[in-house]
Amino acid sequence: MGRITLDQVTKSFGEVNVIPPLDLTIEDGEFVVFVGPSGCGKSTLLRLIAGLEDVSSGQIRIDGEDATDKRPADRGLAMVFQSYALYPHMSVRKNIAFPMKMAGVPEDEQKRRIDGAAAALNLTDYLDRRPGQLSGGQRQRVAIGRAIVREPQAFLFDEPLSNLDAALRVGMRLEISELHKRLATTMIYVTHDQVEAMTMADKIVVLRAGYIEQVGTPLELYRTPRNRFVAGFIGSPRMNFIEGETAAAKGAFAVGVRPEHIAASTESGTWQGKVGVAEHLGSDTFLHVHDTGLADVLTVRVDGELPVRHGDRIFLTPEEDKIHRFDAEGHRL
Repeated sequence: MGRITLDQVTKSFGEVNVIPPLDLTIEDGEFVVFVGPSGCGKSTLLRLIAGLEDVSSGQIRIDGEDATDKRPADRGLAMVFQSYALYPHMSVRKNIAFPMKMAGVPEDEQKRRIDGAAAALNLTDYLDRRPGQLSGGQRQRVAIGRAIVREPQAFLFDEPLSNLDAALRVGMRLEISELHKRLATTMIYVTHDQVEAMTMADKIVVLRAGYIEQVGTPLELYRTPRNRFVAGFIGSPRMNFIEGETAAAKGAFAVGVRPEHIAASTESGTWQGKVGVAEHLGSDTFLHVHDTGLADVLTVRVDGELPVRHGDRIFLTPEEDKIHRFDAEGHRL
């Protein structure tokens, strides 16, 4: 079991209130991602759950039991940090075994858990190597293996992929998602990368300045963002926002339309502008369109074969049923 409940949890550092009163329930077996810009409180929130920071007020319950004042070691959680924190003089096997050795787990049980974790993480052939003989991705898998053998009620990941290059991040993202499916254990994952959030999460918690802006599935946040902040944060490239007469004509202070919901043509359309930078990605091209009279730049996702060049005149037509409307405070209409 791994149900985690936060009830009116707050955190202050002196006079600075980092986490205002916050309520959140993470169900057993869910993969929940905390996402938001730097300084939004996502890592602090994870550390409160782990017990690495003291709660200023409120209650944290794990499987219904009050864990607010429990030591980190007594909460039944395992944390994987951004840095691997492996012992360089120990083999992979001994690194994975270390938390069990400290807990006094019998050696035959240690071997069973190590073999199981190594098989799940494709580390069986590397158990006798030292961390210095491994790639970055393999070292991160060792750190995850060290968490798995503790057989925790939940795993806590604090930006575990940020030290890896782009290709390794994609691979590890898939491996962690597959691991969650196999283990069916609660996982809480912190990242500032909304692509990681969208591709990995069962449920996303979007944070800003310690407040929860919205909680939902990736598609819920993508299709029905609660406010302009969530709309602009979820989706890549980010949503285009238009104010002024165009928005007012649709009964809003601002309207938003995603790059993939704008059709582009070299012949006719609702809006027109001039092509600036074109980012060619093969199957897709991202056009940055200027001089529309709507916004400084509109980003449009088009087919990679569309024959346009820098400086060309282009016509744009938004999908009317995909336009998002917001009031002056940024709330969804």
